[in-house]
Amino acid sequence: MRKNAFRAASALLLGPLSLLSIAQQPQVPDWALPGSATHKQMPPPADFHRPSRIDNTPLGLFDGQADVGGALVAGNGQFDKSSGQYTVTSAGYNIWYQRDEFHFLFKKLSGDVSLAASTSFPKTDGYGDRKVVLMIRQTLEDDSKEAMLGMHGTGMIHLAGRPEKGAQMSDMQYRFGGTLNEVIAQRIGIEKKGDEVTIYASIKGEPMHPLGPPLTIHFDAPFYVGLGFCSHLPTTPDTGVFSQVVLVNKAGKVE
Repeated sequence: MRKNAFRAASALLLGPLSLLSIAQQPQVPDWALPGSATHKQMPPPADFHRPSRIDNTPLGLFDGQADVGGALVAGNGQFDKSSGQYTVTSAGYNIWYQRDEFHFLFKKLSGDVSLAASTSFPKTDGYGDRKVVLMIRQTLEDDSKEAMLGMHGTGMIHLAGRPEKGAQMSDMQYRFGGTLNEVIAQRIGIEKKGDEVTIYASIKGEPMHPLGPPLTIHFDAPFYVGLGFCSHLPTTPDTGVFSQVVLVNKAGKVE
């Protein structure tokens, strides 16, 4: 009642043009709002989905790009041929629970895979749980089976997966790094060898090395491999940058 009264009062003050502008703004469900001292982000309703927006125009090493889960504000990916850098801009409430919203540069592959990149967040004051990801996923649908290396805005790294379509995400119960101990990885990587997915890191410029045990997950061929970013804010885009990207259709090539 109090919220309706506020809206009615606003209608009198703002006039029809301002009300039209408000009406056109994306409506964010409460469950999609980011966590804060007064709000806990919740899983989406079990039957909630948005179609992904897919662009099959090649971009550097990748076959195309997609707004997986159809974030309320469209994202985009750009490739600078001279520097080899990929810049990914996206809103999106999260890459978690039983569905995702993020922007994804993808390549369709089969067999074993090595993917690595140096990453950065140009905007220094973005939301702490924003994340750049190196990902393998079965489809481009929002609830796809997947394995993900996530590196958060705080610097935390973890390996997580959705074991089946529509299942809840879970991580491997170990996490590393972040601003709490002032350790930020200089480079990250992910490898698929058979049904095992392992993440790699170089913390201080040393050779890439495995970080924790692998995740066992089976992907039918073909599947999608690539780079992604999520701002963790449903309607506010942010940006992640990937440089010195290595993508090889073999295991043992993360470097």
